[in-house]
Amino acid sequence: MTTKKQLAITLSKLKDFSNPKATLEQYTTDSNIAADILWNAHMLNDLTKVADLGAGTGVLGIGVLELEGKVIFVEKDEDAISVLKENLEGYSNYEIVEKDIGLFNKKINTVIMNPPFGVQNRKADKRFVEKAFEIAKTTYYIGKVESKTFIEAISKDHNKKITHYWEYEMPLKKTMQHHTKKVKKIMVGCWRIQC
Repeated sequence: MTTKKQLAITLSKLKDFSNPKATLEQYTTDSNIAADILWNAHMLNDLTKVADLGAGTGVLGIGVLELEGKVIFVEKDEDAISVLKENLEGYSNYEIVEKDIGLFNKKINTVIMNPPFGVQNRKADKRFVEKAFEIAKTTYYIGKVESKTFIEAISKDHNKKITHYWEYEMPLKKTMQHHTKKVKKIMVGCWRIQC
């Protein structure tokens, strides 16, 4: 069985976006943060049948595979899917769905996602949360700490309950033209939300 430390190391070795798009807010989830969130989900028995919405290069979903779960990667960007497929070499128990999350309707146990924060496209994160609530019993949502009011309100509106919350300092590497710092650290939270 993989340990949390081994999981973080494995995730740190995955290939990153070759052509990250600012409009899609494509940032890779930090491997240590991903490992901690996934380990918590594993300990809560939430990783049996998982969808990674807006999967990108697959950090979260591949972490689920490492912890012996089954994953559906949902991603619409061809460049990201190309890297995702490379990162998935040697793995099984997964499916890739190449479409917008709005067109994905399969019922599953858990959604784990690090969606766009809605900085470039306002309310982009709302689409992801509503889709997760529609298809899953349990949702792990990674967002800016400032999203607290939004996630509490949308959870209440959909009769969902926030059961757990973890907070992290996430490093964002300089991958876009508009970035001025080599690494910028932002505070993010991960909310676990259930029916």
